[in-house]
Amino acid sequence: MDKGTADDASYTDAPTTHEPPCASGHVDPAGPYAGGPWRNYFLILLDRTPTPIAVCRADGEVLIANPAMAAQWGVAPGQLRGRNLLDLFKPRAKEQLRRIAEAVRLGHRSRYPVEVHWRAGSDGAEREGELTVDPVGDPSVQPPALLALLRVRETAPPPPAPRGSASPVEARILALAAGGATTASIGTALGLTVDGVNYHLTRLARRWRVQGRTALVARAYVLGVLAPDSWPPAPA
Repeated sequence: MDKGTADDASYTDAPTTHEPPCASGHVDPAGPYAGGPWRNYFLILLDRTPTPIAVCRADGEVLIANPAMAAQWGVAPGQLRGRNLLDLFKPRAKEQLRRIAEAVRLGHRSRYPVEVHWRAGSDGAEREGELTVDPVGDPSVQPPALLALLRVRETAPPPPAPRGSASPVEARILALAAGGATTASIGTALGLTVDGVNYHLTRLARRWRVQGRTALVARAYVLGVLAPDSWPPAPA
């Protein structure tokens, strides 16, 4: 798991190994909930969980990330897919990574905390926290998928969001809605479920005290969330 080069990061064996991350083929990010309606329930729950969460391959490649995780870099959840955890987070002690790699190789299943730091994409601030890595999925599948949960250490409580503000994800949702995109196509573009898109729209409607998508878009232009002279619509 020790990084040999800037482009070589793995939760499995030595960095010189270039085997496929999952010998059994496609890894469903829903893990044990991949079958039937449980998969949708898992993805909806992931969208609505305030804790930053990502599901990864054994080599650290992100399969899916929830909005709370993507917010650490000011991007949409779908934009983290395919990136590697070790390109996003820098461990305080590489020895922790070696222990996780060995445990995964031996098939041990437990939670492994890693002290990490990273530079937030939204404001460029240096942040610290604990990334807990937990092998999940069918025990017969080796190497397993990894569930990563991030606990961010806040030096001070964040100020409340102004009534007229919108997060980067919310602004992108509004821009796509202003261009006439459907809820399903917005979700596809941003890596969200339909329920995840509706969740953000409902929160905005309550915050701005408006009803309906048309009113939300109009309010976004009035508040300066969307650029007034851009087509297709874009965040200001």
